[in-house]
Amino acid sequence: MALKILFLFIAAVLAFWISAICGGGASLILVPLLNWVLPGSVVPFSLTLGTFTSSASRILVFKKHIRWQVFFWFVPFSIPAVILGAWIMKDVNPLYLELIVGLFLLANIPELLRKKPEDKTEQKPYPKFVLAILGFFAGFISGITGAIGLLFNRFYLKYGLTKEEIVATRAANEIFLHAIKLVVYLLLGLYSSEAIWLGVAIALAAVVSSYSIKFILPFFTERAFRKIGYGAMVISGAFLLIGTTNSIIKKDKIYFSKNQYQENTINWRNSNFVLEFAIDEGLEIERPIYDEELPEHLKQEYNKLKPAYDTILLEKVFKLSSERSYEFYCFKDKKLTKLEYEE
Repeated sequence: MALKILFLFIAAVLAFWISAICGGGASLILVPLLNWVLPGSVVPFSLTLGTFTSSASRILVFKKHIRWQVFFWFVPFSIPAVILGAWIMKDVNPLYLELIVGLFLLANIPELLRKKPEDKTEQKPYPKFVLAILGFFAGFISGITGAIGLLFNRFYLKYGLTKEEIVATRAANEIFLHAIKLVVYLLLGLYSSEAIWLGVAIALAAVVSSYSIKFILPFFTERAFRKIGYGAMVISGAFLLIGTTNSIIKKDKIYFSKNQYQENTINWRNSNFVLEFAIDEGLEIERPIYDEELPEHLKQEYNKLKPAYDTILLEKVFKLSSERSYEFYCFKDKKLTKLEYEE
């Protein structure tokens, strides 16, 4: 336990330094580490305990740089959303949302590869209703995963804030979210003694980082700050995508195999699917079904065919065009006859 705490403390100091320089990202760096040592259901508690302390210490250090216009429209709409997200987390696997977050972060690759400096005309204040929408989604995602960090960093950059303003305003926006999440997690029992100790280690690391980073941040230009920010988003997205994909594969027992038709299938939990792609028909997803799942007119067709064959296996076919069809695999003396029917 002591080694875990020491390891997490050192990793958290480095993560919060990177977070300040990049305008966010400590949470997304720490999530995979916490998933490694804690059950997924209590990871958000440890993370939130640390990020709450980080926000509080950054407000004290950078308080004169807070953009209050952003704060007053962002926070009121994020508060009910974070409660909703935390409540949903009891029944929803947060790994799937983390997977989506990873893909979203990877969408910043074009900004990272841009050679010309960002046009100042692209940086302009959003309408107030956009700030409200961003606040809601930030709260909702934070309530489920315990992290928002770099996910909304792009919007701060596009708003035209300086590096100090991004650090300060994000801290002011997020401290209320973190406080509410801590209360909700405690009420829902989403914590453990080990999660508390690891959260305290992250909190101490946050304080050390916040008071030391003010001597580091002035060495970075605004352009370098933005480039590093986009780079951190892409790296964190890749890191999160790989980590959550591996966790989902293990947790939901996803694997590939061949079915009785020698088709490659994807097995997920207790179900299996077949993915097919044809130039003339596009992408199709096929799922084995029982005869009672057939529409009434196809049940009648199935009953007519049944006496003529040794075995009939059924699949339901889903297409991107929203069309559905059914495939009958009819076996007679080990010979296969494939029949297709529209829904």
